[in-house]
Amino acid sequence: QVIDATGKYVMPGLIDLHVHLREPGFEYKETIETGTKAAAHGGVTSICPMPNTKPVIDSAERIKDLLIRAKDAPVHVLPIGAVTIGQEGKELTDIAAMKEAGAVALSEDGKSVMDTLVFRKALWKAAECNIPMFSHCEDKSLVDGGVMNAGAKAKELGLPGITNAVEDVIVARDILLAKETGVHLHLCHCSTKDSVKMIRIAKKDGVSVSAEVCPHHFAMTEDEIAGDDANYKMNPPLRSAADVEALVDGLADGTMEAISTDHAPHGEEEKKQSIAKAPFGIVGSETAYALSVTHLVKTGKLTPLQLVEKMSTNPCRILSVPGGTLSVGAP
Repeated sequence: QVIDATGKYVMPGLIDLHVHLREPGFEYKETIETGTKAAAHGGVTSICPMPNTKPVIDSAERIKDLLIRAKDAPVHVLPIGAVTIGQEGKELTDIAAMKEAGAVALSEDGKSVMDTLVFRKALWKAAECNIPMFSHCEDKSLVDGGVMNAGAKAKELGLPGITNAVEDVIVARDILLAKETGVHLHLCHCSTKDSVKMIRIAKKDGVSVSAEVCPHHFAMTEDEIAGDDANYKMNPPLRSAADVEALVDGLADGTMEAISTDHAPHGEEEKKQSIAKAPFGIVGSETAYALSVTHLVKTGKLTPLQLVEKMSTNPCRILSVPGGTLSVGAP
């Protein structure tokens, strides 16, 4: 078959390291069918759903169940298993068994494992099983009821803020633990300038660490929040212009290796509530590539080839799965 691709880009399928499919348990928000179709519409051919469903994807049996549910999906579904049973932060899951069943990574996404000793044990085990750890990086105790970035816009709207330290404290902790345990650490949805700075230093120091940036975090700042509209409520929140500049610089110089969506849909009624009451989350599967072209390629920050690296080649390498290249025989 010959396809006339004159004037077009030809690239390997995009890999989204970070989505929430909501099934099982929250099908009113999203299903495997709707979520995988959204990914396909956005040019994404493989997605990694996070385990914070109901029940939590915290065992080999639940990994297998997810794969059975996704067998007719239009894209590849690569499951991520929970770090602790029920994501309660206390007892480790059977990491080896989940990997054997098809898990490509581990994450407590939606939460951090706040007990540092429990998390260190998980990192040791992940290193032993040669499976990457995806870290959510949020110090729960520091959130203190915050619902958006702690800045001028939060003051203007009279809403409690989330400071950069909420993310930065756990980024620092997890990098140090990764250095000690030898695991590959992948930092999810980075949003602050100091996250970029610490990742840059850690890489120079030889730590096995990678990081992702979401389109909403490099395309928008807190200044664009149009009043009390919960469509602008996500976690981490939209940050300052200085943070956005650092994230884009980190993508340009290779510090931040991946662009992922953190696609996190909710029911329409939930998002109609005020920012104070609505859940955190924004959809992204269908728009991530277009936003990346608009805000990174057309502005000269990344070349088209660098964008392929961020959205396909590097994600495949982080997961140790085939793909990310147009070489003969590659998927």
